[in-house]
Amino acid sequence: MITDLTYTTAGRINKALIEGRANGTAAFGMVLTLVIVTDEENAHDAVKAATEASREHPSRILAVIKRPAHGFRHRSEPRVDAEVRIGADAGSGETVLLRLYDEAVDHADSVVLPLLLPDAPVVVWWPTDAPASPAKDPLGALAQRRITDMHAVEEPLRELAARAASYAPGDTDLAWTRLTPWRSMLAAALDQVRATVTSAVVESEPGNPSAELLARWLTDRLRVPVERLDTDGPVVTGVRLYTASGEIHIDRPVGAVATLSITGRPTRTLALRVRSTAELIAEELRRLDPDDAYAAALRTAVTPPRVPATRWKERHDRAVGR
Repeated sequence: MITDLTYTTAGRINKALIEGRANGTAAFGMVLTLVIVTDEENAHDAVKAATEASREHPSRILAVIKRPAHGFRHRSEPRVDAEVRIGADAGSGETVLLRLYDEAVDHADSVVLPLLLPDAPVVVWWPTDAPASPAKDPLGALAQRRITDMHAVEEPLRELAARAASYAPGDTDLAWTRLTPWRSMLAAALDQVRATVTSAVVESEPGNPSAELLARWLTDRLRVPVERLDTDGPVVTGVRLYTASGEIHIDRPVGAVATLSITGRPTRTLALRVRSTAELIAEELRRLDPDDAYAAALRTAVTPPRVPATRWKERHDRAVGR
């Protein structure tokens, strides 16, 4: 069931939600409120991912779609339009698309606050551009968990520096969530080797924030120098751990399959596919406590990326016009 409301209020939206429950089309047992802060361009994909994630975590999804006026002359009275989705149209919960116009954009927290599920955790997700300090943002201040995504901005490594400077308990980023399979496999590989790691290399496409976070995590956990090596990608393509007894190498140049090579042992094949946004959000909703490992990775410094000699020559030749 979908109900469209124009020039509406939080009271009318709540009434539509109550009527949906009374008609038996709404899901019960919702465990949290997921607030998505986005623009019109990215709203569809974000809501779709959240709806899929709600099948594991039944939620009330509030999509705050900001529609600011273009210039002072075009400003009018604050306005809120809503699309209320209940039942099959909302996954395993309820979904409300809130389109905020003009001055209502500056008071999104006042619109959202009356629509939060009572006595339930709140998670805020910025699929693209996030505020400089999510915890100090009016919407972020309502949440126990705040999710950003460095991959979605033009300069991910600059965004990484901003996340490190403004970190507060409850902050996380999907660039970190994408690393869960890598971290699990590296930990499992180290359990098989009775030797101390002396150094490591993380290989990825240039400017990949997940690779930077992985290098920082390894530096923090192993207390060894970790180098970043630029490759043709895509995303993280490999990790090498060097020990006195040989090398541990996880290699995923392309596709969903990686290989694990340990000196003196047969090479093994591993499933290591790139996960969807819905899977990443579902993972983040499983835990709402502060992520200490992410916080430690943000605080850790690593060696700047190195370009292999062959790729440096290619770049040099292009630069001089050869």
